[in-house]
Amino acid sequence: MMRTSPRKKAVSRAAFKSKTSGIQTVKQDARLLDAEKFLLPTYKRAPVIMMHGRGAYVFDATGKKYLDFLGGIAVNALGHAHPRIVKVIRREAARAIHLSNLYHNAHQGPLARKLAAWSGLDRVFFTNSGTEAVDGAMKLARLVARNPEEAPGTTARKHRFLALENSFHGRTFGAISVTSTEKYRLPFAPVVPGAEFVRFNDVADLESKFDSTVCAILLETIQGEGGIRSVSEAFWNRARALATQHGALSIADEIQCGLGRTGRYFAYQKFSSKPDIALIAKPLAAGLPLGAILTSEAVASRVSPGMHGTTFGGGPLACAAALEFLETIESEKLLENIRARGAELREGLAKLAAKFDFIREIRGEGLMVGVELSVEGAPFVAEAMQHGLLINCTHDFTLRLLPPFIINRAQVREFLRLFELILATTPQQAFASDSGKTADPARVAHAAAR
Repeated sequence: MMRTSPRKKAVSRAAFKSKTSGIQTVKQDARLLDAEKFLLPTYKRAPVIMMHGRGAYVFDATGKKYLDFLGGIAVNALGHAHPRIVKVIRREAARAIHLSNLYHNAHQGPLARKLAAWSGLDRVFFTNSGTEAVDGAMKLARLVARNPEEAPGTTARKHRFLALENSFHGRTFGAISVTSTEKYRLPFAPVVPGAEFVRFNDVADLESKFDSTVCAILLETIQGEGGIRSVSEAFWNRARALATQHGALSIADEIQCGLGRTGRYFAYQKFSSKPDIALIAKPLAAGLPLGAILTSEAVASRVSPGMHGTTFGGGPLACAAALEFLETIESEKLLENIRARGAELREGLAKLAAKFDFIREIRGEGLMVGVELSVEGAPFVAEAMQHGLLINCTHDFTLRLLPPFIINRAQVREFLRLFELILATTPQQAFASDSGKTADPARVAHAAAR
């Protein structure tokens, strides 16, 4: 009797498996089951585990490669595994990952100096995140606005905050209070009192709501979650003038649009005036959690020890990575690359808009670009992922593109080729954005979060 060799048995089993693969049930990754069972259901994620990245690409657990035009939602500005950042993190992790803010570390001071030079402001407070920076800035605004004769614990006469419609400032309690989008704010009402929202870029509405009871106005220089919309020069200048007139603070939220994203160090630097406070986070430490409040000497002079603090903000590891991030932008002339690649990207998108009539508008600056559609964007995000491209949808109808600062001309062309394919093949099952309907939040699976 002839015996079948082990190799032939293996081939036979493989052939049988191939023939029956259409009816077999694929066993789900245990890590996904753990996530489904033990994590709070705050995100609706695709059932994919991302494992590692290199440059402008990330790879999932199956080895599939994705062109990353989302960048961790504007965090991975140098792409993935940038050699300079990896080197610094390895070095500092072997020295000191954390030191209490009761002591100086070697990197906080130099990083603060660099940020002051970039921003034109004077003083820095380091935080863990963007939303913490927003809350800290709101505390500073209330502190500066309070008159000495007003008793602590009472509501100061100057206590109101103005923010803009479609704003998104974060997830903590103060930040959602000045976030106009109701799905983020209303489930947690009552929120911090005293906030009012101004129609976007409406100078007349701004003037009607700005009076001597306002302690601060918060503006995203370019709204991210709100659909990649830029504050106009006229609105910025009038807000700045009214803040000065009424002794209020102008607070620029540059958490998503700052630190080079637009081709400038800060997006507000296209205007002739600067804010009293600028807020940054996302790309600051090249993927490590770090944010900052940047402010003037006049505001800083009202702060004394014990008024504010943080356990983890400004640790040595994160600050060293942040300093290397800023120095990399300078030494590798990445602002020039951002402007050049951004122009190529918008030019290519304009050509696609001429082919696909459901593209309504292309907006943005530098490498912060929004493609507004007349149909819901979420299906396009899902289709893009199938084709190895990472983007997301914000404000229901705007596809948001936040590629890393290091992308090259070939990668822009690769994106445009993939994006055209996605536009051509995605089922347009959603309703028009100007129909007056509101999208079901559960369907918007790729909304940003701070």
